[in-house]
Amino acid sequence: MTSPATSDSRLGSTAVLDFAVEGMTCASCASRIERVLSRQPGVEAAAVNLANRSAIVRVSGPVEPETLEEAVRKIGYDMSLRRPDESSRPLADAYDDEARRLWRRFWVAAALSAPLMALAMLGPDAMWNELVQFLLATPVVLWVGWPFHAVAGKQLLRATTSMDTLISMGSLVAYGYSIWTLFTPAMPYFETAAMIVTLITLGRALEARAKGRATDAIQRLAELGAREARILVDGKARMIDVDELVPGDVMVVLPGETIPTDGVIVQGRTSVDESMLTGESKPVDRGPGDEVFGATVNQHGRITVRATKVGADTALAQMVRLVEEAQANKAPIQRLADRISAVFVPTVIGVAVVTAGVWLALGYDVTTAMRAAVAVLIIACPCALGLATPTAVMVGSGRGAELGILFKNPEVFERAHTVDMVMFDKTGTLTTGVMTLTDVFTDEDPADFLLRVASVEAASGHPIGRAVADGAEERGLTLLTPESVESLAGMGVIGEVSGTRVVVGKEKLVVDQGLSVPGRWSELLEELEEAGKTAFLAGWDGEVRGVIAVSDVLRPESRAAVEELRRRSVDTALITGDNDRTARRIAETVAISHVLSEVLPGDKAAEVRRFQEQGKKVAFVGDGVNDAPALTTADLGIAVASGTDVAREAGGVVLMSSNPGLVPVALDLAAATFRVIRQNLFWAFGYNVAAIPLAALGYLDPMIAAAAMAFSSVSVVTNSLRLRRFSPPQLKTLLGRSDEDTE
Repeated sequence: MTSPATSDSRLGSTAVLDFAVEGMTCASCASRIERVLSRQPGVEAAAVNLANRSAIVRVSGPVEPETLEEAVRKIGYDMSLRRPDESSRPLADAYDDEARRLWRRFWVAAALSAPLMALAMLGPDAMWNELVQFLLATPVVLWVGWPFHAVAGKQLLRATTSMDTLISMGSLVAYGYSIWTLFTPAMPYFETAAMIVTLITLGRALEARAKGRATDAIQRLAELGAREARILVDGKARMIDVDELVPGDVMVVLPGETIPTDGVIVQGRTSVDESMLTGESKPVDRGPGDEVFGATVNQHGRITVRATKVGADTALAQMVRLVEEAQANKAPIQRLADRISAVFVPTVIGVAVVTAGVWLALGYDVTTAMRAAVAVLIIACPCALGLATPTAVMVGSGRGAELGILFKNPEVFERAHTVDMVMFDKTGTLTTGVMTLTDVFTDEDPADFLLRVASVEAASGHPIGRAVADGAEERGLTLLTPESVESLAGMGVIGEVSGTRVVVGKEKLVVDQGLSVPGRWSELLEELEEAGKTAFLAGWDGEVRGVIAVSDVLRPESRAAVEELRRRSVDTALITGDNDRTARRIAETVAISHVLSEVLPGDKAAEVRRFQEQGKKVAFVGDGVNDAPALTTADLGIAVASGTDVAREAGGVVLMSSNPGLVPVALDLAAATFRVIRQNLFWAFGYNVAAIPLAALGYLDPMIAAAAMAFSSVSVVTNSLRLRRFSPPQLKTLLGRSDEDTE
């Protein structure tokens, strides 16, 4: 994830450490580790995640990871710092291994418990029968149940408890009581002790399998990359392992092959399937000078690619890292469950002791009191509380990655469902962001006029300036190098070309600079803006000399995206630095309600706050280039990824495709994930609230309690897995996909 790479174990300044944690079995385990880590010197915050067995620790000042590991080891758990090359290690394999171990233990337990149950229920009341039950139950309770007893024993030595404490106590109390009955007339309960271990082992095996499925999406992402690369060395091609690639290597990629790493095409033209990165199923054309990304597929031509990013810097690695970070951190809604889990196990033990005491005080025999107390110990299930949020976040964020939507933190799922207004930046969001020079009007020599204007604009670095410069070069002009250039954000550019001071920009700028504006140019400016074009004036020597216009094409999915938002009663706004007439023309075309035009980049955040002050929960959608303040000010920032550096994008959601149709899909998926979280927590809380009193009153047999406890966790994970099939009815329309693409 974000573990800093360093040769020194002592880390200074602010860093985020990613640890793998082993031995956690319930939410109280995670809460205890979190408390211990948070108390260590130099630790600012710690988040321990039960579902993906991780601890994310933010430290400031010199901190030795070994010190944190030892602190956790003292309370009975193993924790180790992950190396950077382990940060993308998928959990599915670990869960599969765990499931296989648990299934082996379960089948042994089941083979012994089945005849044990038959003897207990149907066998004669004879000493030999009870001795055979003892022989059958002993390996189940002591060998199959050993992992529970081992963890409980370690924690007992450190005066701590967990879910394993309850399981171990419940099975051993029933087993020990049954041994005692061998020497008394009382009835043994060997089958109860054995079935507690058997059923809970079955539940954990099913849970491990389900949690493995929850990590499928991130595992599929991590496995998409190529294993080998064909590089050119002294003009000859040779195969190397992809891990040996370094920036600057020149790779040859044949049709049908996976591109090994991010780079720039040097030679050749092709179409590339980028669906794994952007979620878009349609191939995109690429040629010399175009970027291509690792793990995408070269579909047609032979291309030569110069590697620019390798390893953890590639787009794929950043995607995996962002998804893992979202899964590792905690949503605010989980905090209530954590607070309850922290005191849950000791409370349950106390309730079990009180239950036994009350039954005995009421005159009932030891057998009745013991059964009620054991049922209380077994029925309690903080596991479900601990899994309720992280499993939903794991599956929801994984499904988002498959669709080209990256949720950067779990808080996004809570914020997104409250959004009732979406503000779109125009350029690069609703439009393609690729400006084209369309019109040049002047009374001067057209070539000289365009040469002066384009030379100044080329040095501005603005997309409009690039469009003008490209248009001039396409017309055969060779641009000049200005002696000086000054860019005025949202207004225009001023530069000196061949000794002439050239002013290019909005009417206000040229007037402020002392240039006169003949009426015909103002009228022409209005006509071009009414046509939806971005037009501006240019002049020198005290007078405007002409008008230039560029045009940005609306994305075909923009109107469908806005209509879907309106269908959900989500208000929409267009915010742009463009002139009012052009902005309103575009807003009318895509049916956006509010238009905010001629807004300077630095003022976008203020416009977001203005709507927030009116009670709106605002999502801001921008390309991330100059929208960072607005993205961070909004209740939900949705950034369209610029290039491949997705990890630096502001906002809580990153869209890997520039398709605005992903906006309603992202809001829908976030809302669906939050809905599943609430369902999970409701059932986890409700289960314990209802079940513990029933067990204390003697209405639940310990075996039934064990089965119910085991399957409560499985039900929470299974409910979360429904998000893997998330596919709203409008998905194909918004993303332009076939049925196969959305499966």
